[in-house]
Amino acid sequence: MKIEKAKQLTAKKFKRMTGVRRKTFELMVDVVKADAQKKKKPGRRPKLIIEDQVLMVIQYWREYRTYYHIGLDFELSESAVCRIVFKIENILIKSRKFSLPGKKQLWKISSEEDLVVMDVTESPIEKPQKGQKRFFSGKQGEHTLKTQVVIYQKSSKIICLGHDKGKIHDFRLFKNSGIKFVELIKVIADKGYQGIAKIHQLSETPIKKPKGKKLTKEQKKYNRELNRLRIVVEHVNRRLKIFKILSDKYRNRHRRFGLRSNLIAGIYNHELAI
Repeated sequence: MKIEKAKQLTAKKFKRMTGVRRKTFELMVDVVKADAQKKKKPGRRPKLIIEDQVLMVIQYWREYRTYYHIGLDFELSESAVCRIVFKIENILIKSRKFSLPGKKQLWKISSEEDLVVMDVTESPIEKPQKGQKRFFSGKQGEHTLKTQVVIYQKSSKIICLGHDKGKIHDFRLFKNSGIKFVELIKVIADKGYQGIAKIHQLSETPIKKPKGKKLTKEQKKYNRELNRLRIVVEHVNRRLKIFKILSDKYRNRHRRFGLRSNLIAGIYNHELAI
């Protein structure tokens, strides 16, 4: 669908089709137009206006169809679609309009502020030709890329992301990410982060059932209360994965995955602020 038809959609249907609100889409268009004005070059006009280019990129994230099928809709070659997608993504990333606060923000949080919640989600990938064991996730039973999500518990705003291969354990991913918390901030995580209390004292994880034994009523109650606080991060993961590029089997080069997931997370944060 090109922009002329998209304009006729209601706000609800536009959001459903693209995954973003109209205001967010308009900001993305303004960012790309501002970049185009800086780099005015003589030559042929592009086949697609900027609005259509941005819409095509969003549809690519949302539906994750192949460049070939998108090219048929927009009457472009596969290589042209690929160039436009990379160009628009790079412009949006460099603009910093959709940047995440980052790891340093965790040092600026006061003890009175929000709780911090962490979780790891996985995105399936095609079977690698080399180093398959590094990407194989025993939990998912397939080859994956892991993404660590760190959010504010009350606002659901994403602070930062971390990425690694599917085989790596959640706690190892946390260590490798270089994240450090202010001493007075409380952190909540799932069972994959057992042992984090040795690094950060105010961390809480669910109590694991001892081998051959059962949890007491008090322990089960504690786990339920902790899960009620932690469930927010699962909702954030769901919101991110409405973009099928993060939920379907990822076909592109892995080094681009981190850039795209950070950009989509930044767009999610912007949507919260509207």
